[in-house]
Amino acid sequence: MTTSRKQTEEDTVFVEINGNPLAVEVMGPENAPAMIVHHGAPGLGSRAEPRRSFGPFSDRLRVVVFDARGSGESGDTGPFSHAQWVADVEAIRRHFDLGRIVMAGGSYGGFIAMEYALAHPENVAALVLRDTAANTDYDHLAVERARTTDRVRIPEWVIERIGTGRFTGNEEFREYWRAILPLYDHDYDPEAVERRVAQTSYHYKTHNEAFGVNMPAYDLTPRLHEITCPTLVTVGRHDWRTPVQASQAIADLVPGGELVVFEKSGHSPQLEEPELFQQVVRDFLTRAGVLDPRVGRP
Repeated sequence: MTTSRKQTEEDTVFVEINGNPLAVEVMGPENAPAMIVHHGAPGLGSRAEPRRSFGPFSDRLRVVVFDARGSGESGDTGPFSHAQWVADVEAIRRHFDLGRIVMAGGSYGGFIAMEYALAHPENVAALVLRDTAANTDYDHLAVERARTTDRVRIPEWVIERIGTGRFTGNEEFREYWRAILPLYDHDYDPEAVERRVAQTSYHYKTHNEAFGVNMPAYDLTPRLHEITCPTLVTVGRHDWRTPVQASQAIADLVPGGELVVFEKSGHSPQLEEPELFQQVVRDFLTRAGVLDPRVGRP
């Protein structure tokens, strides 16, 4: 693996990981406990959201965020499989010599976070999940909500593509994203939707493999009892995509799993209720023994 630097307003490095360049940012003290955060929405997501959401934790943690293979500024060498994304997380951990980590992930990134914890339990000190699911049992609810919402009118062709991985190109993918984005936040802001559409990097082939190939076989529920590290499950009360029931199922099946529901959030409580989210995560990491409870006391 090799590392090259690119001068940006963020301190981004491009790291050759398992034959594919990944855009990575590392924040926080070198000797602090480490956290790797995996973004969601393969083919749409990027490190921008984890940087904004988990960057504040770099006061006491070494926080690593990155564009996953096939997303953002990272390379598009496949496969775009859960096994490959898990292997990439492990390679990042080794490359930066992070030791045992806090593994965090939101939405689809939560799938990878759980799979990493199952594949490498010895390397995970704690698990932080956000608005995610362990199987596809609740996907039909997202389709129903998209069809019945009174917030905006969602075109039928968009509804028919939710979770299917059937996009023919990035232009169609972009129009899908524009149409479905109004459902994600607790408070709808049309201007914010347009900004997000413009800021997104589109990789439709990644998304197609994620949802057309990976998801039909995705079901971690039989194995969740194997996750023995402290686990925090967070979710927005009004999440249209991965509802509270999906998070409750994870918390029920992971031994000692903790569930926190954010009452004024949709799919992104880390952005919609940031101060509360950060306090919840800090309190959890203190109970988990990752953060020293004596630090920060008067």
